[in-house]
Amino acid sequence: MCSLCDSAHPGERSRSRPLSRRDFIRTAALAGTAATVGPALLDAPPASAQAIAPPVDSGTVGRRYLIRGGAVLSMDPAVGDFAEADVLVEGRRIAAVGSNVDAGDAQVVDARGMIVMPGFIDTHHHEFETALRSFLADGLLFNDGQPHGAINYFDFILGKFAPAYRPQDVHINILFGSLSQLDAGVTSVLDVSQIHHSPEHTDAAVKGLADSGRRAVLGYFEGSGNASRYPDDARRVMKEHFSSEDQLLTMMMGGELYLPGYEASWRIGRELGIPIAAHVFGNFGIPKAVDERIQAKALGPDLHFIHMTLMSDEHWRAIADAGATVSIAVPIEMTMRHGMPPILKAMEMNVEPSLSTDVECTMTADFFTQMRSMMTLQRALVNERALAGEKNLPKLLTSRDVIRFATVEGARHLRLDRKIGTLTPGKEADIVLLDAGAINVAPLNHVPGAVVTLMERSNVDTVIVAGKVRKWKGRLLDVDLPKLRRELEASRDHLFQAAKIDPDLFRT
Repeated sequence: MCSLCDSAHPGERSRSRPLSRRDFIRTAALAGTAATVGPALLDAPPASAQAIAPPVDSGTVGRRYLIRGGAVLSMDPAVGDFAEADVLVEGRRIAAVGSNVDAGDAQVVDARGMIVMPGFIDTHHHEFETALRSFLADGLLFNDGQPHGAINYFDFILGKFAPAYRPQDVHINILFGSLSQLDAGVTSVLDVSQIHHSPEHTDAAVKGLADSGRRAVLGYFEGSGNASRYPDDARRVMKEHFSSEDQLLTMMMGGELYLPGYEASWRIGRELGIPIAAHVFGNFGIPKAVDERIQAKALGPDLHFIHMTLMSDEHWRAIADAGATVSIAVPIEMTMRHGMPPILKAMEMNVEPSLSTDVECTMTADFFTQMRSMMTLQRALVNERALAGEKNLPKLLTSRDVIRFATVEGARHLRLDRKIGTLTPGKEADIVLLDAGAINVAPLNHVPGAVVTLMERSNVDTVIVAGKVRKWKGRLLDVDLPKLRRELEASRDHLFQAAKIDPDLFRT
């Protein structure tokens, strides 16, 4: 096992070669210079403009480039991890991973001093709320009659702001939020867009995702108003926008257990053969609805449950037995009073969770925050039990564990694991290059640990989706951010005015 790599996940083998003292010094030196040189085309003429340009026509048929010399964290036990290796990309797909890959005349990207790994996967994010970022920084989920609940998500975000959204607001919010996550290395998302007030709103949501150029799953949830065609419009949406599997966008049906008639949305989702997602927590009669689904034997592996806070062991056993997936949003659940994030219960029930950012009106949507929050909370809970003298403790989560939740499990939960989630030859190339030579990381001593415990958005150097380079040397490509920012600000101004809320930047 390489001194730069974590101990392998059970059943995982590493192909990392042992580092000699000379190799270690060389690797550390390269890491120390990476922040200056960044990726470059090694085979480009000296001092040419090409030396700092991304691969030409990346992601298109016949185009090949080699990501050379990075510390490769593949997340695939059959591929292994490498202290220094290459990743060959052909068109949309990964063609090879290993040491000294022969790429012929392929363009070469210098990844020395970088960590090369799969892109992060967010399995629950309300991107339509991007213009409301930080508005609810101090708020709760709903007013439960206890102190602190006057400003809350249900009353303000869903009750006041959401009805004011026009199709153009939906588009710019989802587009800007998607680009922001791309910038942070989150290459895939389940966009839980509870904003389908009309078919035009739905089409705007799809366009926002498509215009971002990243991989996404449209979560077709409810809307409000007389023009809403949820859930029946799902058939049209599926036919018009998601008829092909060979695209970056797919669809998931929203079926909230706290809404009357949720059975119809579940029925339509299963008719269309797409997964079904629902928020599940111990309020709003949801436990009773889960009981009804259990009694009707209606749980199955096509279900994706979000939060699972304050739910009984019986519910957990039924969901685990059904093969349903569970997404946990640790920072949001802790701050908005959903209940304790159920990471210990998930582990006890052998349910591997994925990670979700939930709402940017309350918390950032970057995945370094998600991974750190998950690991530190779980370890705090277990450590407290250890200090109290308890025996037979759960295992402590490691940095590799939470990276697995953020990549492998995210892909499986979105039913995309045949395409993404690991750096496996044949899968599509959703890849991030993380700067391990930056001042907040160097010197590199432990790859998974550096990703989870040291890094943040500024370390995301290069982002690739289906072989296409979307971020290069720290800058998003083909994006007019000033223009999009102005459109988002205009949307924000409209929403505050329509909701009759004072846009006070320093309100208490």
